Amino acid sequence: MKKIFGILFVIFLISCGKSDQTEREIAKIKVNLDVRRFDLAFASATRTDLPVLKEKFPYLFPAQFPDSVWYHRMEDTLQKELFSEVRKKFTGFGSFKTEMTDLFKHVKYYFPELTVPNVVTITSDVDFRNRVIYADSLMLIALDNYLGKDHRFYEGIQDYIRADFEPENIVVDVAGEVSTREVPLPSDHSFLARMVYFGKKLYLDHLFLPQYPKHTIMHYSEEQYDWAEVNEEEIWRYFVERDLLFSTDSKLRERFIDPAPFSKFYLELDNQSPGRLGRFIGWQIVTSFMENNEVSLREMLDMPAQDLFNKSRYKPKK
Repeated sequence: MKKIFGILFVIFLISCGKSDQTEREIAKIKVNLDVRRFDLAFASATRTDLPVLKEKFPYLFPAQFPDSVWYHRMEDTLQKELFSEVRKKFTGFGSFKTEMTDLFKHVKYYFPELTVPNVVTITSDVDFRNRVIYADSLMLIALDNYLGKDHRFYEGIQDYIRADFEPENIVVDVAGEVSTREVPLPSDHSFLARMVYFGKKLYLDHLFLPQYPKHTIMHYSEEQYDWAEVNEEEIWRYFVERDLLFSTDSKLRERFIDPAPFSKFYLELDNQSPGRLGRFIGWQIVTSFMENNEVSLREMLDMPAQDLFNKSRYKPKK
């Protein structure tokens, strides 16, 4: 037993050494991240300032909208209140810029060809389905979606959705948009393929943000992540015993993949469980694969789900 422990300890030290070396290399990467606060500029603008704003941010002023639309937005009482709340919450953006710079250093390490986007902060009338928009060399971050889950602007929005409206999720959501571009969509519609797809995304997110706790990467509370870990074996047994892995039943996505207040096993424990447990299991499968195979990150991302699963040697923690 002592010998086994000694071997495991040596493996742990080697793993930590590689990780430390990787982080030292990443720290040397040069990233010049440009963050522009359009939300503040527009909030303090008057009608006479509109031509200057349109010149600086032409991509935010679609040609089909007349100037009267923007005049109304500048002077609307509700918009002014929204601008005020965003300004109070995000008086500065320095810490977020630092974290995003570190994020894109990691991105550049793993994907050197990727262009670091220009970041522009905006407001979006709480369009929470589009909190972050990543298009080519531009990334838009709608700050009115990160005022804190209990903010009065979010009354009427379901609790499990509001839980993501915390400032600390900004950088996680940015990482998620980058990983979405790098992970190919699955070629089949099986439950396993969907789990592995999101598992790849979460694996990438954690590579990009290694200092973030796993529950934050997963958009879980600590308690929710602990529940998933403690019950991992039972979750996996449920999937296997009911032959769900290769099922193409679209309801499985709603039950275990899509955001939801809880996962739907149709058992008494449902209300105790967090949603999206299929994504959690997918992350464990991908992690197991990378621990048991010598392949590049790109090879893993491009690998079909069933091949990856077959070579993963995944066994749920007991």
